[in-house]
Amino acid sequence: MARKIEEFTIAWSALSDPERDIGGWQAIALQPASGVLIKAARQHPGNEESLLAGFLPDAIPSSSLSLPEGKGFRVTVTDAPFDGRTWIALSRKEGASPELFTEMVRDVVACLDGCTSLAQGQLVHVMLQRVRMWQHFMAKGGMPLDREKELGLAGELAFLLCLLDAGVEPDAVIEGWVGPEDAPQDFVLGTGAIEVKSSISSAGFPARIGSLEQLDDKVASPLFLAAIRFAQTEAGQSVSDLIDGVEQRLPGRQDLLDHFRLSLSRLGIRPSGERLSGRRFSLTGRMLYRVDDGFPRLTPALVPQGVTGCAYDIELTHQKQFEIGMKEALLNLGVLQ
Repeated sequence: MARKIEEFTIAWSALSDPERDIGGWQAIALQPASGVLIKAARQHPGNEESLLAGFLPDAIPSSSLSLPEGKGFRVTVTDAPFDGRTWIALSRKEGASPELFTEMVRDVVACLDGCTSLAQGQLVHVMLQRVRMWQHFMAKGGMPLDREKELGLAGELAFLLCLLDAGVEPDAVIEGWVGPEDAPQDFVLGTGAIEVKSSISSAGFPARIGSLEQLDDKVASPLFLAAIRFAQTEAGQSVSDLIDGVEQRLPGRQDLLDHFRLSLSRLGIRPSGERLSGRRFSLTGRMLYRVDDGFPRLTPALVPQGVTGCAYDIELTHQKQFEIGMKEALLNLGVLQ
């Protein structure tokens, strides 16, 4: 269970001293998290709110430690003179939202609270990985998904579940979901890739292609296009429901859960797991198409010299000759035995 916000805000309020001009840390000890010492702190001069997480000295490598930094926060390793520990400081930057920073701190500590069986070195990784999720989330500005992105994400998650249902190994599916990284295609699987398009249109299936590379089988081969058709219904699933469905398919795989949640944070999904009150979708159809010679598309090799980018639309209901079954496509990709 996440700690109460007040645990942090009351401590920071007690430590606040904007006029203090003597440098150094002031801190109040809070309940430890899985053996990690936790302090609400302020560093002077500056008076910014901070979280100090104290680890055994040999848990933090002296070099090669990559520290995240986001729009609203910074992370440092500090020699704050507390309890013989090495401390990772998570501090709010001036001008950043205090409310969002406090939510982030509570979430990071809750994540540590839930890792009671891990060694100190592993807990360092857990903390920094969670902070990176917030780094990606804040890079998106904390804005909710617009309707187009919500539909697209629902389609990618629904297809991800289809891959798991088909027997593709979870490692290949979760690590192969590269759409959140702005890759040309949404899934890189085996020797090729799959691009996913979603529609709630009841007539036809218009697919918006966003670049010359998206349907270029010179980029990835074999290449397939998945068409996910939804209907909006009260009995359908929201994006949050689909996220829950994926996470439930990964029992005992904290590594894959972390990878999946990091991908979600790149799309602007809150790492703290806030429920999204968006539309509800019922899956009504799924088709796969081979993208090869004859498939209607624009690629760098098929446009006049000097054209470097474009977006265009394809009507997929006219492409029946390119349809392929899910099992056959996955066998071609080499991800099914």
